[in-house]
Amino acid sequence: MFEEKRVPDRQVRAAQTETTVRVYQACSPAVADAALEQQAFGSRDETVWITPSFRLAAYASGNGSKPGHERVLAVDLTRDGFERALKQRAEWVPERDLDHTALNFQAIRLGSELLGEWITAITDVTPVIRDIAGLLATDQLHLAVKLVPYEPPYELPAG
Repeated sequence: MFEEKRVPDRQVRAAQTETTVRVYQACSPAVADAALEQQAFGSRDETVWITPSFRLAAYASGNGSKPGHERVLAVDLTRDGFERALKQRAEWVPERDLDHTALNFQAIRLGSELLGEWITAITDVTPVIRDIAGLLATDQLHLAVKLVPYEPPYELPAG
């Protein structure tokens, strides 16, 4: 008998290495410039919304066009830091495709304090998001998908 394999309704997917997990934050140019320069975020008590989903970050920023969200930063966190962020505040929202259409499974958004000791690197991925949007606008989906980072399922710790 044929058994259909499908994506779970909720799944944490993230670009990751053995020691880090990548999350994204859409923010203003001023916040982005300061974070890139300092490789940290300003206030330790400020909760920011992050997601390990590149496509969800592109959607949240309107491909870098929403006021206050014109830039998207990739923030590489230690695995310990990412797992602590998972325990702070999580919400499940529909995952998006490259055209920002809601998909039939959910991605995670985290409300977290991005503590400096968790951050291993911050990079600006806004140009990639805008390149993807440009390719989609000219019906070049086959090229756009090549720019999307690989985000395999993240193995959640027990409990």
